Amino acid sequence: MAYSIGDVIAERTVHLTRESLVRYAGASGDFNPIHYRDDVAASVGLPGVLAHGMLTMGIASSVVVAALDPQTRILDYGVRFTKPVVVDPEHGADVNVLATIGAVDEASARVDLKVTFGEATVLVKAQLRIAV
Repeated sequence: MAYSIGDVIAERTVHLTRESLVRYAGASGDFNPIHYRDDVAASVGLPGVLAHGMLTMGIASSVVVAALDPQTRILDYGVRFTKPVVVDPEHGADVNVLATIGAVDEASARVDLKVTFGEATVLVKAQLRIAV
């Protein structure tokens, strides 16, 4: 597939619940109580129970992967974490992912990810490089 700078290749909102966090903890082995206990999160100065950073990172990449041809290879992926995703016990949290083409050369394309929770950007320098 031919890509052009600025192309939107994927956009999705993923809803997280406290159950999502427990399931991820089981799958990843990350049972840090800040991801499921309000009292522990508050005791360390957090605004509430937080989604796992790697869960947020995985959600962002999965939005792109779902939009790509199954034969496409991901060459590189990196992010920088900036703000946490606080998962409300009743309403959960919506993580928004927008993936656009940021650069293209003869062998690869850079996919820039805008990952937000509410008004906050939760990942910066979130980029995948894919083979073209």
